[in-house]
Amino acid sequence: MSHSDSKKKILLIDDNVDSAASLQQYLSGNDYEVSVQADSTMALARIQEEQPDIVIIEMDLKAESGLTICKLSRKDFHGGIFLLSHRVDELDQVLGLDMGADDFLSRAASPRLILAKCNAYLRRQLRSLDDDKKLPDDRLAFGPLVIDNSMREAWLNRKSIDLTSAEFDLLWLLASHAGEVLSREDIFSKLRGIEYDGQDRSVDVRVSRIRPKIGDDPVHPRRIKTVRSKGYLFVGEAK
Repeated sequence: MSHSDSKKKILLIDDNVDSAASLQQYLSGNDYEVSVQADSTMALARIQEEQPDIVIIEMDLKAESGLTICKLSRKDFHGGIFLLSHRVDELDQVLGLDMGADDFLSRAASPRLILAKCNAYLRRQLRSLDDDKKLPDDRLAFGPLVIDNSMREAWLNRKSIDLTSAEFDLLWLLASHAGEVLSREDIFSKLRGIEYDGQDRSVDVRVSRIRPKIGDDPVHPRRIKTVRSKGYLFVGEAK
């Protein structure tokens, strides 16, 4: 039986008392230590102070925008961020991912699905740490682009690139498989520990965000190429 000190911590930011209590109870019953922050004006301070493993943020908070909390917290927080929203259109998902979220969930999602997402995220992080230990060289260089997996940072022309945690994970995965086409199925399996459902566009959104950050042409990319009907190819020597 796990002790509370060994449990992974989740901070749930939600001003809907009833739904927050229900989700807190479910996740707590599945070996997580869950705390709720109902006053969203205090959310950023709690994230920075407590550094939980995962933060779940309701997008439609009354006092403070969930997107704003997500964006500002990314300066000092490197754990998982999941956004919950009643709206599930593509624009909201793009905005959420762009602000630094690792995943976007419909408010209608069952507690069981949210639990599965949390478990998958933490498995992915643990696997990434294990892989780091096995890598003899955790720094890759492609001309002016340098990516360091141990520091989780990347530079272009010696200038630091502003990447979200999820963007860095994807960039490192593609770069460490330079010259190899990775399908969306491969990417989902390696990064998220789940099967690709054929509809989630989060990988495509992140690639589109990464390209200009690493100096790639968004319209005619030469570094991260889209291989029609197959996936993505990171070109080690961009032509």
